[in-house]
Order: sequence, then C-alpha cells, then structure tokens
Amino acid sequence: MSLDFERYAAKGNEFVNLVAEDINVPRDKAGRIIRAVLHALRNKLTMEESFQLMAQLPMALKGVYVEGWAIHQEFHRISHVNEFFDEIRKEDGGQAGYDFGNNEKTKVAVAAIFKALNFYISEGEINDVMGAMPKELRAFIRKSIAGNETVL
Repeated sequence: MSLDFERYAAKGNEFVNLVAEDINVPRDKAGRIIRAVLHALRNKLTMEESFQLMAQLPMALKGVYVEGWAIHQEFHRISHVNEFFDEIRKEDGGQAGYDFGNNEKTKVAVAAIFKALNFYISEGEINDVMGAMPKELRAFIRKSIAGNETVL
C-alpha cells in the first residue's frame, strides 16, 4: 500500500467542509470545533473504544484525534451532557467562547460532527461510541444523524 497523502488531505478537507457547511462557519473555526469535539470524545472513551473508532476515521482525522493524547490519563465516563460540553470547551481553550458559546451552540456543533462522522464510521461503531454517552446525549446524537447514510 502506498502512502497517498494528497488523498488523506482531501478526505480530511472533505470532513472539515461538511462541518463548516452544516453549521455555516469558516473552515478554520470548523477545524477547531472538530479538534475540540474529537479530543473531548477521546477523553471520555475507553482506550479500546478509542482505537476502534480511530481505525475507521479518515487518516487526517486520526492525526487530529491523537494530537496531544495523554494515553495514561485516568478514564472517566460521561455522566451528564453538560459534562461533555464542558470537556469540549476545555479542549478548545481560549477560543471556546467564540467557537461554542452557550450549550445550544455546542449542541449544534456536536450534531454537525456526528452527522459528518456518520458518513465515515460504521453504524455499529457509532452505536458503540454512543453507548459511552449519557442517555440524553445519545438521544440527541441519534436524532442529529437520522436520515444520513454511512459511506464506507
């Protein structure tokens, strides 16, 4: 298998464009949102689940997913949707207020990420990831991706 970095970049750009268009933001903001949501998700999944998810991500997103990962940090499952939103804002750092604002804007961003992921990740893996989420967040994500078909 040859390394086709142009194809990897194209798939990564395709993902960024899906998110940017869905929430009507510039690409740089979409990129920060993607990174923050993926990092928050990674921090709330078991190591095994993270690797299963990562195996299905486009190559460029795998790099985003593992960037700065402290794999020895203690695992804490999400118990409430606000906990996940707080983790997202923490991962976004100083731009969190601009990128996410309140919980409603954060919900829109999370929905856009999961809608885009749904095009790349199998239904079974999406269900596994959602299994790590609190019930209210699972229901919200299911509603967000309803009607989108996966592209594998």
